[in-house]
Amino acid sequence: MADWTVVIPVKGTPSAKSRLGASSELSLAIALDSVEAAVGAVGAARVIVVTSPAIAGDFDALGVRVVVDEGAGLNAAVMQGVAAADTHAVAALLGDVPAMRAEELIAALELAEHHPLAFVPDADNDGTVLVTALRSGSHRPAFGTHSRAAHLAAGYVELGIPLDSGLRRDVDTAEQLAALSSRVGWRTARVHETRGVVLPDARDRR
Repeated sequence: MADWTVVIPVKGTPSAKSRLGASSELSLAIALDSVEAAVGAVGAARVIVVTSPAIAGDFDALGVRVVVDEGAGLNAAVMQGVAAADTHAVAALLGDVPAMRAEELIAALELAEHHPLAFVPDADNDGTVLVTALRSGSHRPAFGTHSRAAHLAAGYVELGIPLDSGLRRDVDTAEQLAALSSRVGWRTARVHETRGVVLPDARDRR
């Protein structure tokens, strides 16, 4: 596999995951589980998290590189991480895929090696969870409303990732999180458990 760097922007404010109605603890758990899976795919030295100083230490503990978010929005945060990368091949992954497994990200990056620009849509086929570029300077991220269409228009090729892949299952609502109950990472499961909602096999994913 190519020498990929994975950039993950994580919003570190009280409004993070507001549609989910999540506590800051749950939002952070979701992000940490997503980042840990990326570390399993490419190694900690090849993961860059762009986030606020308030939660930077949580990601430092995973051994990844942390870039302080300048607060100019999601796509600007992605480009901050891209600028900090020291490999040509750079992927940008959203930090709200707590059911993603390392092997699922590896599979997507292997497919991405065949395209200068590529992306993976979310399970609703409206948004985007991952964009890739074999040459980092080619990136034109367009995360936001209807980002699948925006990335297609920007020249990114859609990768054929199975609909049930954890990579495609981003979490924006309580319903989406509930649908992934038995698949989420151990931190997300533990937060649910402490709030009185026990997810199946939570301890098995530690």
